[in-house]
Parts: sequence; C-alpha cells; structure tokens
Amino acid sequence: MKIVVLTGAGISAESGVPTFRDADGLWEGHRVEDVATPEAFERAPEVVHRFYDERRRSLQQVGPNAAHAALSRLEQLLGSDLLVVTQNIDDLHERAGSRRVLHMHGELLSALCVSCEGRFAWDGDLVDEPPCPGCGHAGLRPDVVWFGEMPYELDLIDRALQDADLFVSVGTSGAVYPAAGFVRAATAYGAATLELNLEPSAGSHFFDESRYGPAGTLVPAWVDELHA
Repeated sequence: MKIVVLTGAGISAESGVPTFRDADGLWEGHRVEDVATPEAFERAPEVVHRFYDERRRSLQQVGPNAAHAALSRLEQLLGSDLLVVTQNIDDLHERAGSRRVLHMHGELLSALCVSCEGRFAWDGDLVDEPPCPGCGHAGLRPDVVWFGEMPYELDLIDRALQDADLFVSVGTSGAVYPAAGFVRAATAYGAATLELNLEPSAGSHFFDESRYGPAGTLVPAWVDELHA
C-alpha cells in the first residue's frame, strides 16, 4: 500500500509549537504581513530575521510527540511506499526518525541565499547577515515559503498523489492552498482519503472518512491498525 500523509500545524501544536495564527490573526504576536512576505523582508529584513532567529532558538525547547513517532514507525513498515508531506517548518518529523519527509513550505533550520539560490542547513542566527557558505555574499534569508511564493516540490507531490492508495491529512486547517486541494486531487486519482484532526477542517466533507481528537492519540491508533 502506498500512502501519502499530509501534516499541518495541529501535529506540532501538541509538542508546544505555536500554530500559524491565533484567534486575532497574529503569528506569535506579529502580523503575518510583517514577517511572512517577501515585501516584509525587503522593507525590514532585521525585523524578519529576529523573528525567525527567535523561532529557531525556541524549536530546541520542544520535541516530537506520539504522532511524530507513529509516522516514523509507519515508515519502518512501508519504507519508500510512505511519503510525509508537511506544511510545518520544524524538524520534529526528522527528530522522531522519519526520513521520507518533504517540507513544502521550507525549513526553519535552513537558509536560502538570494544571490546563488543555494539552500544550506542552518541552526544559528541570520540577523547579523553572515556570508553565504556557497557564494560568500551576505544574502541569506530564512528558507521558508512566504505568502506569494511557490511551495517546494509540487510536481513531486502530485506524482506521489497519483500513485497513492491512501491519502491521510493530519492536523491541518484545510484552508491553506495548495495543500488544501490535495484531498480532491487524491480522490480524482483514485486514492482513499482519511482525515485525522482535532476538529472538522474546512475541507472535511471531501474525505471518505474523518476521525476527530488529538493527533497524539489518533495517529498511533491508526498506525496500529495498519500494523495489525
């Protein structure tokens, strides 16, 4: 069985990672327009850098939870027949042991050079504008897909959905595109679909089956079913 699992903010929230926006539409106290757009970076790069530098440091204070661990266990069972596509920019899937993870919105622990377009593993600060390890220019930015930018590897994701027998969405709002459209694509390609979420998402009616509750409970139970 080939499975594509999409994970969103809900899976990392149980580890203590703040979800993308709160009830006031803010992202950790900041307007999204001030920290998550190319225009914001062009206008005030220091503000943007300090925001992501702090998030990078905060990431070290949290760890993977039972849902991350269960998906790692599933990879041990399925190998290359499992692909985890995550909207999250944290590294909790990898720290749980998953290796087949595609970060469609980029990674917090990565830097992107605006000069040479190289991508580099990065766990330090960027506010002091260190030189690019590839070209030497001081043009590094967070390797995060901002509003108005194209997510990574959409062609690869589409091919995986074409081949999938099952598409599973975990902890997503169903409101952020293009990821919100994956369930309809998977259905069109003939895959069964399952939603595991704390509450019905905006696209819950597109799924064949939905289960509601904490990801740390639902995902391990689902993986146990597949093992059985």
